[in-house]
Amino acid sequence: MQKIEGLMPAGLTPAIVQDFYTGRVLMLAYVNQESYEYMLQNGETCFWSRSRNQLWHKGETSGDVQKIINMAFDCDNDTLLIQVRQTGKGACHTGQYSCFGDAPADFDILDSVYAQIQDRQENPMEKSYTNYLLTKGIDKILKKIGEETAETIVAAKNAAQNGDKTELIDEISDLAYHVLVMMFTQGVTLRDVRAKLSERHSVKGNLKRGSPP
Repeated sequence: MQKIEGLMPAGLTPAIVQDFYTGRVLMLAYVNQESYEYMLQNGETCFWSRSRNQLWHKGETSGDVQKIINMAFDCDNDTLLIQVRQTGKGACHTGQYSCFGDAPADFDILDSVYAQIQDRQENPMEKSYTNYLLTKGIDKILKKIGEETAETIVAAKNAAQNGDKTELIDEISDLAYHVLVMMFTQGVTLRDVRAKLSERHSVKGNLKRGSPP
């Protein structure tokens, strides 16, 4: 976690918790000096519960802890933004991903899958296919990418002939998953890919001069 600049205001400060990978707002809570110091030392969210009048380490009971990636105060130094990697089922006590309801239709599933791959690395699960791939290593992952690429090509040819995209969508999804696993093992993030695409394309989506089509 990157250490943040600025001093913690006196009393309670509202904290907005945001999923670092998807940008989705997860919850709103309150932080005081004690919970703020806990977060700096332990790297997991901790708030002050106004109803219980005590520290509240998020996920201590459920196991759905929030790993802090970055924290920052706003321009007035009176609101704290906490960007996290949400583990487990989600942030809300109702079982939903966000306290503001389930993710909307434009929720970035690629970020979610990438985060789940990282979670499997840190918290292995028995009979998990992702853990199987991570254990086997890069050669096995690349072999699967090759297989899925060939199957995607065949599915695309079939779709061109019969107009049915079902098989093609399935194969593209399989290929995308295995590429995400490969990216994770090599330390490449979706942000890296987005940044490279941003270099090649203008804000309006037109190709920059010298960029490949």
